Amino acid sequence: MSFRIGVPKKRQETETLDVLVVGAGPAGLSAALYSKRLGLNTACVGEDIGGTLNEAGVVDDYIGIQDILGPELAKKFVEHVRKYGIPIHRDTVVDIVRENEVFKVSTKSGVVFTARAVILALGSKRRKLGVPGEAEFAGKGVTYCAACDAPLFKGKVVAVVGGGNAALQSALLMTSYAIKTYLIHRRDSFRAYDVYVKSVTNNPKIELVLNSVIRSIGGSKSVEWIEVENLVTHEIKKIKVDGVLIEIGSEPPKEFFSKIGLKLDEYGYVVVEPGQKTNIEGIFAAGDCTGGPHKKKFDQVVTAVAEGALAALSAYEYITRLGVEEARRGY
Repeated sequence: MSFRIGVPKKRQETETLDVLVVGAGPAGLSAALYSKRLGLNTACVGEDIGGTLNEAGVVDDYIGIQDILGPELAKKFVEHVRKYGIPIHRDTVVDIVRENEVFKVSTKSGVVFTARAVILALGSKRRKLGVPGEAEFAGKGVTYCAACDAPLFKGKVVAVVGGGNAALQSALLMTSYAIKTYLIHRRDSFRAYDVYVKSVTNNPKIELVLNSVIRSIGGSKSVEWIEVENLVTHEIKKIKVDGVLIEIGSEPPKEFFSKIGLKLDEYGYVVVEPGQKTNIEGIFAAGDCTGGPHKKKFDQVVTAVAEGALAALSAYEYITRLGVEEARRGY
């Protein structure tokens, strides 16, 4: 998938925007679209255009669009945003500072965006095992996206690591390609929906390896084996596999959030109030990077898109209260 993405020149300070959306996944693109439709001068900046949709397989739970590949759905989102002439910059935001009534948003490339309101939609990144061989064999048998790489393991043996919905879904997907799938989980029960638990338990191509963790990943040019420790007996055994699919959850960019002074929950997600408001007036947050007591944690495309729209509306209301005349055009 390829997009024509605008990249601002280095060490350039932009004109003052009404809204800058940080993040270009479903939540960020939705926020940008709704901001623009509300008459706000809007731009979007993100390091991964399309977000986690780029790693998704077939998406069949976004109402009205059936059986579409994740990257194709991302492409549709981007095309819809670009229809409204919204700039999408591929860059990484490194700092946000308030100066009087505006925010200065600095990027890795040296660009400084100026905006009256900021919407954060940075999502979350895949957690890693942190074991020997994981980094060495990344892309050589170690993957964090079953939907992306499942066809590469056709006729082979794989291990899926994790105990949540994503891990069990990945294990079930792999049965369409691999001749055998080991499902490795550190506990004796899963944290997934019953429908997935029953499916993996009854699938003859899946072998459950419970109360166990991977201690190392090895091979020559690609993955050939894993060492697994049973946490009850402490027995370590070597299992021959051709691939390791790691599905142990994600985490938000909590260090960045802390740096700019956002209130976080115990897991590092931005605490949002109704309307996607954060503890910093003028900064809103949406999508997978959010949490807190007012947030029902259900990281789906449909919820991310909805939260992006709500954040845009709140940003509009905030700017209107500031008396910014530009926010009223076209509303």
